[in-house]
Order: sequence, then structure tokens, then C-alpha cells
Amino acid sequence: MKKQVAIRTLSALAQEARLDIFRLLVRAGVAGLPAGQIGKTLGVPPATLSFHLKELKNAGIVTCRRDGRSLIYGPNFDAMQGLLSFLTESCCQGVAVSTPRRTATRKAS
Repeated sequence: MKKQVAIRTLSALAQEARLDIFRLLVRAGVAGLPAGQIGKTLGVPPATLSFHLKELKNAGIVTCRRDGRSLIYGPNFDAMQGLLSFLTESCCQGVAVSTPRRTATRKAS
């Protein structure tokens, strides 16, 4: 993945409604969701939803297909995998990293 593609993808996700839409589509999986259901689930008006879906589609992280009169949107997992690979390709110069476990802290009474 080229740097400009990564920037475009990250820019598309750097907006609250678009991030919510993408996460909903990821949960829906490859079957995707009709635009109307996305808007209803997230409470996004149709015109606003159309704008956000267009931005996600132009960034290449959302697909769209027609099913009768409905437009079905789904996540482009290949594009997201490419972005994740780009972001982590030089991670730790190949050395495995363990993530520190979070521990709950208690307030002293």
C-alpha cells in the first residue's frame, strides 16, 4: 500500500459517523447491510448517510452492490488488511512484542 492510500483511508475513518458506519459494517460481515438499515441503526439521516458512505467508498474501505432497488454496503476487508499491514510492516524491526497486561487499580479508602 502506498502512503497516500493509507492517508486517504485513515482520513475517511477519522470522522465519528464514518467510523461508526464502518464498525457496523464490519460486524455485519461480507453480507453487508442496506443503506436504509445502516441509517436506521445509527440514527443518521439519509442525505448525511449518503455523503459518509460515498467518502468510505471513495477511500476503498467500503464496497457497494445493488440488490434489486437496494444498495448493499459492506466492508472491504482486503483494503483494511492492507492498511494494517502498512501500519505494522516495520513494527519492532521483526521482534515479537508482548503487550503489557492492564491491571485494575483500586482507590485507597
